[in-house]
Amino acid sequence: MKKFNIRKVLDGLKEVSSSTPSPHAGTQENNLLQETLQSEHFQLCKTVRHGFPYQPSSMAFDPVQKILAIGTQNGSLRLFGRPGVECYCQHESGAAVIQLQFLINEGALVSALADDSVHLWNLRQKRPAILHSLKFNKERSSKAHPGPVVHISDNPMDEGKLIIGFEAGIVVFWDLKSKKADYRYTYDEAIHSIAWHHEGKQFICSHSDGTLTIWNLKGTGKPVQTITPHGKQPKDGKKPESCKPILKVEYKTTRAGEPFMILSGGLSYDTVGRRPCLTVMHGKSTAVLEMDYPIVDFLTLCETPYPNDFQEPYAVVVLLEKDLVVIDLAQNGYPIFENPYPLTIHESPVTCCEYFADCSVDLIPALYSVGSRQKRQGYSKKEWPISGGNWGLGTQSYPEIIITGHADGTVKFWDASAIMLQVLYKLKTAKVFEKSRVKEEKATPETMDEDPFAIQIMAWCPDSRMLCVAGVSANVLIYRFSKQEITTEVVQLLEVRLHCELNDMESPDGGGGGDQTPALATPGASPSPQTAGPPTHPSTSSNNSDGGNVPCLKVRSTPLKQSPGYQVELVVQLVWVGGEPPQPITSLALNSSYGLVVFGNSAGLAVVDYLQKTVLLNLGTVELYGSNDPYQRQPRSPRKTRQPSGGLCDINEGSATSEDRCKSPTSVLMSNTNLQQFYNGGGRGARMSRKLSLPTELKPDLVLLSVCPPRGANPLDHRDNSFSRSRSSSVTSIDKEAREAITSFHFAETFARKGDSSLTPCLHVGTSLGSVLAVALNLPPAGEQRLLQPVIVSPSGTLVRLKGSILRMAFLDATGSLVPPAFEPWYEPNALADGEERDRARKRRPVSVSPSPSQELGECQYAVVCSEKQAKVIALPSQNCTFKHSITETSFLLRADVVAMGSGLCVACFCANGHIMTLSLPGLRPLLDVNYLPLTDMRIARTFCFTNLGQAMYLTSPTEIQRITYSQDTCENLQEMLGELFTPVETPEAPNRGFFKGLFGGGAQSLDREELFGETAAGKASRSLAQHIPGQGGMEGMKGAASGVVGDLARARIALDERGQKLGELEERTAAMMASADNFGKHAHEMMLKCKDKKWYQL
Repeated sequence: MKKFNIRKVLDGLKEVSSSTPSPHAGTQENNLLQETLQSEHFQLCKTVRHGFPYQPSSMAFDPVQKILAIGTQNGSLRLFGRPGVECYCQHESGAAVIQLQFLINEGALVSALADDSVHLWNLRQKRPAILHSLKFNKERSSKAHPGPVVHISDNPMDEGKLIIGFEAGIVVFWDLKSKKADYRYTYDEAIHSIAWHHEGKQFICSHSDGTLTIWNLKGTGKPVQTITPHGKQPKDGKKPESCKPILKVEYKTTRAGEPFMILSGGLSYDTVGRRPCLTVMHGKSTAVLEMDYPIVDFLTLCETPYPNDFQEPYAVVVLLEKDLVVIDLAQNGYPIFENPYPLTIHESPVTCCEYFADCSVDLIPALYSVGSRQKRQGYSKKEWPISGGNWGLGTQSYPEIIITGHADGTVKFWDASAIMLQVLYKLKTAKVFEKSRVKEEKATPETMDEDPFAIQIMAWCPDSRMLCVAGVSANVLIYRFSKQEITTEVVQLLEVRLHCELNDMESPDGGGGGDQTPALATPGASPSPQTAGPPTHPSTSSNNSDGGNVPCLKVRSTPLKQSPGYQVELVVQLVWVGGEPPQPITSLALNSSYGLVVFGNSAGLAVVDYLQKTVLLNLGTVELYGSNDPYQRQPRSPRKTRQPSGGLCDINEGSATSEDRCKSPTSVLMSNTNLQQFYNGGGRGARMSRKLSLPTELKPDLVLLSVCPPRGANPLDHRDNSFSRSRSSSVTSIDKEAREAITSFHFAETFARKGDSSLTPCLHVGTSLGSVLAVALNLPPAGEQRLLQPVIVSPSGTLVRLKGSILRMAFLDATGSLVPPAFEPWYEPNALADGEERDRARKRRPVSVSPSPSQELGECQYAVVCSEKQAKVIALPSQNCTFKHSITETSFLLRADVVAMGSGLCVACFCANGHIMTLSLPGLRPLLDVNYLPLTDMRIARTFCFTNLGQAMYLTSPTEIQRITYSQDTCENLQEMLGELFTPVETPEAPNRGFFKGLFGGGAQSLDREELFGETAAGKASRSLAQHIPGQGGMEGMKGAASGVVGDLARARIALDERGQKLGELEERTAAMMASADNFGKHAHEMMLKCKDKKWYQL
């Protein structure tokens, strides 16, 4: 029978009474705090996608429009013009795009998919759409059929003749008019590709044995030449050795010199381990260009769009599995062009992201100035050849910065303003550490750590430009921004022991102490770092060998040259204790005004003073509660002895004094030691669980704590919905309550305790069990005293408790405006300025004015707290719950941010069930709820982030960033902000046929396809052959998309745009017809004058 628990009842009554304001109080709050944001201010839509197309499969180029199209295996299309002009489209079926073909200079693209469908895209609009689709039905092939077709194209000089290449080695030259084969060619080896000579008299085939065969169109049925580009030629005249298949070949001619033969593959089989290569053969020279990734496709860019003219190749676009390379054929050595697109997001897999909108205007120039020095040399001096389209005319002018953390320890800063993306600066955090020597030893899966430098969490203060990153190896690095180069002789290092201890209540010697509770640290209890006692433990992790595991990273001991940009100020490392690894860091925050960094994990938290290079506070989570721990975590189960060694164990609440907790890092000996395997599934011993399965997965022990369920639970389907966790006596419930990790931090000038009358600097701590605890900070005056006197840190009790892990905290003033955290303005840290100037630069922002005695009973601030289940607004200093909203019962939030919109504040939330929601502040009224994106990958969970002015982003694939907006204003202006892909360009004049070629039938022969394939000549197509599906292209698709609150207005605007577009097209056609008529009349008059006095045989 279930036990009755009076504590639950009392807690529930207290919660109801505190969260339900009286009618008078509620009315008063609403009158005082007018909310300006309404539901009509919100609308959700995708804006732009950046990065390299994930899993590319095909490519095409329009030589007149200068636009590149790339298709992928998941059915998406990416179109690239000049830098800043990009577009993303998606086929509904999601089938792989196997071939792309532009209708040159027509603003149209044909895509063929693996599901036997063909689509015609209209590119004459900012958002391309499908005009028509054909879905083909597979036919049963006869036994006489030669097999799969690998190539089909028309003769450059005669559109009525086709060449068809079969994989089996058969080539057929087919006459479309007579519907029969003119010639057949057979070769022993399988064919992979075919290319024409521009005169249409020769073609070249690439084969599976690494050979190239050149054939005359009207030949003897044998190749006129056989080439093995990478085969060794035997001296006895025998056939060269076989090589790897040549997957594609292109044959391009020039007027002034030898033709180019460009091919992929064909390397010798003895080149084991050699990287994929592109071979360029020009005359007698052969250049082999190594690539970093396998080649998917390549295209040769030529001066003319006509296949029947000298091609004059000038560049090769090479599509690799994870990169896009453009090679300059006109310069010696074939240098590559510098790629202006943001295609290097995945250079190392992305592990975390942060997004900042409307930041200081001087940040982007400062980052660009130091980042421009990092650019590589040796690129082609010519301009980027893919230069089509025009930029949009957006009115969005505020600066936006995206920061990405990567698996190799790099941090990249990106300029994301005006829906573009450009890399600004790259920081390599791995330089701080010694190089790993694991490669020298025989690394086994048990000891190998693939990404020891991976970035897990980032905290950035844009105003002071301070940066703090937490790595997967339980390290925290603090950086300052400087424009000057320095050499750091010794990298400053702090080692912290942050761990918890088993409760030995049932040990044979009877030493328990489980009923004791630690005393709360009081103001003044923190001694000066200079007076700390001698170390009680060695300050190195020499005892790591106990568990036979890989130790934490070792900070380099040699001088470190630091270029302009971010320079390391301090390294903080969690060290191994007793053979047990430190747990991954789950939360991180910094405040430049206070000079403090705080980080936490499943064991507790540590507050570091990076100015004095000391640890101010090192506490287990339980000790923050003091004697008021709501969960009373002490062993109550008689089955405790059955606890497996690899599981989670109880936390001891005893014996650490406030003095012990506040000593310097080398003298801190916490009572809490040996917390084993946090969310680690057991069975892995004490091995440090920090390995990232990248790029698409994240182990549960590294996901944000809001995503991590207790071990054994399904992370998506099962969540604990009750506020009071189970009080049963089972070991599992004790473990669950002991697992209170630190999930969020927030620095603010606020009321530290209930009933306080003045604002003080505070740190608020959120935990995985829904508690928000306050820590008061007593800071010395700014300037020299700040560097000499200690900062006093004192826990101040619990502010509020919510369901689920705490995700976000913020503070509002009495008018409902956001209280920004105090910050220190940026100054040049390496400047040789005198002390007074530096002191003036270091002064903190003034604290908000304290309430007068007449206001002491009123509320001066509001704390906004959002957990993975609900949100609350707490009035301060009374600590009454003013507003409360249950966000979800069946799911849980992955991300929540308090963001500023144009006219107010709101809480933006992303839920694991795919919903994106916004809540008003401070009233927590639902303003937006859209089912947008179900959680299908942990990558989305760890990279999704909101920012100000209605912007958000996430990593939609391992290589691509998807940006979205939830602002109605941005949705309305998006059409203007997007670039134009299609621009009116005159098609170059076709090559002149010449008099004799025209007289005797030479030169290019055109073909009226409508006459040949139209219903008049060929009859109606069989309905069983293919199904025609009309598309929603152009304005028709936009009509259906216009909906919602402003649907009528949007439809009216679309109608006007449609009418304007039709009028514009009519005007363009009229002008073109008039120009054509004038041109025809002019030529006719010239011809009449030329032939006026000539006989017919003189013409």
